[in-house]
Amino acid sequence: MMRTRPLKVALLGCGVVGSEVARIMTTHADDLTARIGAPVELAGVAVRRPDRVREGIAPELVTTDATALVKRGDIDVVVEVIGGIEPARTLITTAFEHGASVVSANKALLAQDGAALHAAADEHDKDLYYEAAVAGAIPLIRPLRESLAGDKINRVMGIVNGTTNFILDKMDSTGAGYQEALDEATALGYAEADPTADVEGFDAAAKAAILAGIAFHTRVRLDDVYREGMTEVTASDFASAKEMGCTIKLLAICERAADGGSVTARVHPAMIPLSHPLASVRGAYNAVFVESDAAGQLMFYGPGAGGSPTASAVLGDLVAVCRNRIGGATGPGESAYAALPVSPMGDVVTRYHISLDVADKPGVLAQVATVFAEHGVSIDTVRQSGKDGEASLVVVTHRASDAALTGTVEALRKLDTVRGVASIMRVEGE
Repeated sequence: MMRTRPLKVALLGCGVVGSEVARIMTTHADDLTARIGAPVELAGVAVRRPDRVREGIAPELVTTDATALVKRGDIDVVVEVIGGIEPARTLITTAFEHGASVVSANKALLAQDGAALHAAADEHDKDLYYEAAVAGAIPLIRPLRESLAGDKINRVMGIVNGTTNFILDKMDSTGAGYQEALDEATALGYAEADPTADVEGFDAAAKAAILAGIAFHTRVRLDDVYREGMTEVTASDFASAKEMGCTIKLLAICERAADGGSVTARVHPAMIPLSHPLASVRGAYNAVFVESDAAGQLMFYGPGAGGSPTASAVLGDLVAVCRNRIGGATGPGESAYAALPVSPMGDVVTRYHISLDVADKPGVLAQVATVFAEHGVSIDTVRQSGKDGEASLVVVTHRASDAALTGTVEALRKLDTVRGVASIMRVEGE
């Protein structure tokens, strides 16, 4: 039986994503009503600049007092798309206290204070959904915490930032340098005026924290995620990658240790074989590769940002939360029962590609090989070239810990025959 009283929705933020959420709620109103089992009414929109014209939104719905909006008491669902830590955190907890469930796209807040927000939702028996916080329109959060809830996930590895993928893809396909590719990304609107959050890996690290927490049933905060940006990746790195049959991507990697006793979460550039599914992800698209015991290998792919894709994820959560509201139930909350320790980056084991500037004379390779052996790092391949007293030595290792590799590089820098370490890059996906 169709419920006639509408479910009231408060929208916090009406920028690129918020305006699309409002538009879809209006243009798809009949479909949303049929899917939910009740009408959905936009009851208020909180903004910072009320004088801006917002097509399709009645002026009387617009307010600058977000706190008063979430405190009204007749709001069923609050949609938060303003981002940042405050006032978003206070507004969300206030919404719970006044009887509303929450749909959020706020990756930074969830990565930092997800546990506290889930606790507040549980205390007031309300929903907290956030599919849009990771990978835009790609269904990822719900499959991890619902579809794969009966499986054991061992690894989540993916491209979760469209800006960085666009830049690296452009460098790979055209031979452009980092700055040239960044300038094009900015001109096309893929990069912000200040791209730091993207290119230094902060955005991806927040998403990695969320994904690791869900995948491993463990609380993982932003501070637990190792982060390394991509601003030092060069055209010569891509040339080396191509010689190995690889390309370079900025990856978010969440792993369960082989013994199952701990987890790691990290973001950094890495070489991946061209045969790996993630290598073919082009432009500003995102893709996440999931490995589990029973399901095996799965990949989720699609647009990872933008107003319409992100709004699609928000609306999907809105439908789910509204259905729960009608049924007098709540969906899955935080699952952190495993409480596994998060290991430091030094414990991570992977392969490495190291490029050294060395003296072009006999015995150099033997000296370098000895240093690797002394630190327990096994060499897979070596390539040396040079002339006129200068040479380049490229070493690809077998799997080794980050701590062992760090010790190796420190020792290499002390050799008189090593003029410098040109680059160090991890090799993933094998």
